[in-house]
Amino acid sequence: MPKYVIEREIPGAGKLSSTELQGISAKSCGVLRDLGPSIQWVESYVTDNKIYCVYIAPNEAMVREHARQGGFPANAVSQVRTTIDPTTAE
Repeated sequence: MPKYVIEREIPGAGKLSSTELQGISAKSCGVLRDLGPSIQWVESYVTDNKIYCVYIAPNEAMVREHARQGGFPANAVSQVRTTIDPTTAE
């Protein structure tokens, strides 16, 4: 199944409290339960003003529907074509 990286512009994201991040995570998990098992949240990276999320989903439309239902921005949704790491150089 395709993997996607979602860029969410959230000013001040890096200053969100653990309680706020827990609330965001809980909301996301609730929407995922409603959408069913074909979409999965892998992990997210919080930076100063953005959150980058990695999802596995059948298509971009489902990723965007998750964002719509959750009330989260999805400023950019990019399908991962391949992955590389230090072993790629060998």
